[in-house]
Amino acid sequence: MKVLLFNGSSNHNGCVHTALSVIEHVLNENDIDTEIIHIGNNPIPDCTGCQYCRNAGGGQCIVNDLVNVCIEKCKSADGFIFGTPVYFAHPSGRLLSFMDRLFYAGSANLAYKPAAAVVSARRAGTTASLDAINKHFMINNMPVVPSNYWNMVHGKLNSPEEVMQDKEGIQIMKVLGHNMAWLLHCIEAGKEKGYNPEKVEKIHTNFIR
Repeated sequence: MKVLLFNGSSNHNGCVHTALSVIEHVLNENDIDTEIIHIGNNPIPDCTGCQYCRNAGGGQCIVNDLVNVCIEKCKSADGFIFGTPVYFAHPSGRLLSFMDRLFYAGSANLAYKPAAAVVSARRAGTTASLDAINKHFMINNMPVVPSNYWNMVHGKLNSPEEVMQDKEGIQIMKVLGHNMAWLLHCIEAGKEKGYNPEKVEKIHTNFIR
């Protein structure tokens, strides 16, 4: 089993990476393979709704960048964690553009697999940021993995050492890692017994008359 951890910060080894590394360590201890993917600090175009991925693209975005690479990686992954710093009480715009395109073009590769959001902030805006990310999971049949508090750590921008001083935040990350491992092993055991999620054709209701 494998979990992909996405770092939505422009700082490769900053606060978000520190939080994801704590989770990664716990997952590895529980026999879960991991890969941390740094989205980087180059611009990521937003989804334009061109429908290329649904038609000629065969599940690939018309913009051939990291999003398409990750769509392929998601095929063989079993779980996902998306991490972001908090900017103006919302996730990084780079991560949201990445996730919008990843979920629009590659939703089939993520569906029915557990996922979690992790946010890092100096002070506030964390729950609003978690809400924005979690909505991607909830519209795509993905179990949302919890911890013993909202999935957040605190530290000044580019101060990963402060994250390590946030003892409660570090515990939250560790519990999240254990819960992700527990859920993945439960899903694996369920599949061995023949239990699989019911897949239905989605109904689209248009309320415009």
